[in-house]
Amino acid sequence: MRISKVTDKLATLFFWTTGLVIILILAWFLIQILGGGLSHLSWSFITGKPSESTAGGGVGPQLFNSFYILFLSLLISLPIGMSAGIYMAIYASNNRFTDLIRISVEALSSVPSIVLGLFGALLFVNIMGWSFSIVAGAATLSLLNLPILVRVTEESIRSVPDSYWEASLALGSTKWQAIRKVLIPAALPGLITGITLVSGRALGETAILIYTAGTSVARHFPDFDLKSMGETLAVHLWYVGGSSLAPDAAQIAKSSAALLVIVVLIFNLFIAVPSRILSKRLSGGK
Repeated sequence: MRISKVTDKLATLFFWTTGLVIILILAWFLIQILGGGLSHLSWSFITGKPSESTAGGGVGPQLFNSFYILFLSLLISLPIGMSAGIYMAIYASNNRFTDLIRISVEALSSVPSIVLGLFGALLFVNIMGWSFSIVAGAATLSLLNLPILVRVTEESIRSVPDSYWEASLALGSTKWQAIRKVLIPAALPGLITGITLVSGRALGETAILIYTAGTSVARHFPDFDLKSMGETLAVHLWYVGGSSLAPDAAQIAKSSAALLVIVVLIFNLFIAVPSRILSKRLSGGK
């Protein structure tokens, strides 16, 4: 008994220490990024146009393109990924073929983004003739999202107790009605967590978009033309840090990094808080 208590205390101390170390690392990470660029953030910087050779450029078009490309990529990947996940969880039988699909999805989720970028450049930019464009970047980015969405959807649906499914069918509902009105609302917290992770990763993606969306923006914004080049905030951060001729390039890079971190944090909160309220309402307030 004494050994068990000592082991329990040591394990508790270890996990508390690990959690504290992780929090300190994250805090140091945020202080380093925000401290270097937060003081120079202004409305003119956030909404202004970039400047290649003079000081004082902004990131308005890049910020718009970040969300525009994210929206288009989710518009492509969400229906396909969630449908595939629901099929794998409900309709597909356990056999070698479905095992092969799951292994393939796992393999695709671990493919480096630069490989997907080169694939997108070959398929969408060259073969399909879309050139460097917003639509090419969004289509390639959706390939990055798909494996994660498939796995998250399948695991979220499978995490719902079988009694929910059995009770719904016993009351006379069809499979589609049970999926739409019972399983998806019950699995909504897990689904939204997966979508949030995918969106945050997509907002900070660079390698894919360098090869597909390009490193330039339209002269006016907001520009909804799918065939125009669509440099995002993350790509602009990479470009300014290494190739810009602007005299204040270093400060623009720091401010862009701080803005990108703030945008990702706000975006996650913007999705997470309303989604939890909605999931409680759909589950009957439980």
